[in-house]
Amino acid sequence: MIYNSIAKLAKYGEDAGLICGLDRIYAINRILEVLKLSDYEEPAQLEGPMDLESILGELLDYAAENGLLENNSVVYRDLFDTKLMDCLMPRPGEVVDRFEKLYEESPEKATDYFYKLSQDSDYIRRYRIKKDIRWSVPSAYGDIDVSINLSKPEKDPKAIAAAKLAKQSGYPKCLLCKENVGYAGRVNHPARENHRIIPLTINGTQWGFQYSPYVYYNEHCIVFNYKHIPMKIERATFVKLFDFIKLFPHYFIGSNADLPIVGGSILSHDHYQGGHYTFAMAKAPIEQHFTIPGYEDVETGIVKWPLSVIRVRHKDEQRLIDLAEHILNCWREYTDEDAFIFAYTDGEPHNTITPIARKVGETFELDLALRNNITTEECPLGVYHPHAQYHHIKKENIGLIEVMGLAILPARLKEELELLAEYLLEGKDIRANEMLNKHADWVEEFLPRHPELNRDNVMDILKEETGRVFVGVLEDAGVYKCDEKGRMAFAKFMKTL
Repeated sequence: MIYNSIAKLAKYGEDAGLICGLDRIYAINRILEVLKLSDYEEPAQLEGPMDLESILGELLDYAAENGLLENNSVVYRDLFDTKLMDCLMPRPGEVVDRFEKLYEESPEKATDYFYKLSQDSDYIRRYRIKKDIRWSVPSAYGDIDVSINLSKPEKDPKAIAAAKLAKQSGYPKCLLCKENVGYAGRVNHPARENHRIIPLTINGTQWGFQYSPYVYYNEHCIVFNYKHIPMKIERATFVKLFDFIKLFPHYFIGSNADLPIVGGSILSHDHYQGGHYTFAMAKAPIEQHFTIPGYEDVETGIVKWPLSVIRVRHKDEQRLIDLAEHILNCWREYTDEDAFIFAYTDGEPHNTITPIARKVGETFELDLALRNNITTEECPLGVYHPHAQYHHIKKENIGLIEVMGLAILPARLKEELELLAEYLLEGKDIRANEMLNKHADWVEEFLPRHPELNRDNVMDILKEETGRVFVGVLEDAGVYKCDEKGRMAFAKFMKTL
């Protein structure tokens, strides 16, 4: 049976274009080495399922049964199946050559090839990504995207314990470093033998282009500095964003803010995220235009969006870079006590920006979301952070992806919402359930809006109300609220420019 599974993996590699016929024997011998086998017989015909998840499952079960896995849990299985996929992978230089040749035809052809490769190689695990639950909800700001992320596997207790005991390594320094390419991984660092990156030059410096293994949206890419240096929002940020857009005009690209609470999960390594997707924020219109002295030729205005976003538009990206630097410098130092905007407290800076760049037709656009990370005794996690009433759904930081209108909600919500549906239909006491009692106030608030609730629509109603909570979370993250008082305070800042 093991020979059948090996032959099927080689066939998969050929069909996906990872290897050609001339590579087949070499690939099989590499797989034999990983499985510590010295013999092989070609099966007369291939039997059983031919999808990659099933083929790898067969090989992993064999490895577990024959003592090749330290532990038959997802962490060790992932380390091992990545080693198997490496047997089918083209060398990094071959991938770059192919990408560059296709780029000469069109940027889209190059990214299509690289995105497909990143999935065929199992670096992006399609069979896990499809488990993610996604939907959209209408709001005053347009259709908001919501997702429950199920593609990151839960680590088992033994793997967690082993990770704590494992020797701490400084190589690679983090998950974004270029040294991850080909790295075998360990219990506390994922295997990356099937990972490839494309070198780019932006703003005269070396950067890498890759896809996120968790693809929260279509062609979710990461662009990272070849040097392990911290995130920083400055003029050079805007230059780099537009350098990327000029290389890949069919993509957007944005940066997380550079301060804790309002920044992303990795502030220690300078990087951006982009992709081939149109978020709700990009579709949102400018609701109030402003003219900035010295930039009368640049279309500028406040976007109809729950976060406080300034959009600037021009056919010459240099004008946007100059204006963005001006806005950033003004915002860094701006205090308005009446609006509870403080640039500094006790010497600690609070104001920064989450920038997103794109090209629409022949016009460059830059959205600048104003952020502030001040905390108070009442809001120890952040004043402009999801407030406690929403923590039952979303407690984590609001980073770049959420800023643009895509909720990335924790995996626990799948089970909680399903159980909540059962309790609602059967009239059970939600407060009496330890897992669900955190949702009780929320249910009491929305239930009167839904007298029509029944078995057929209960999950749709829960999804709709979850989306409403996320809209509230985004409104919390806005430094200026979307009411008359908030818009007047926003306009006050705009007039200082």
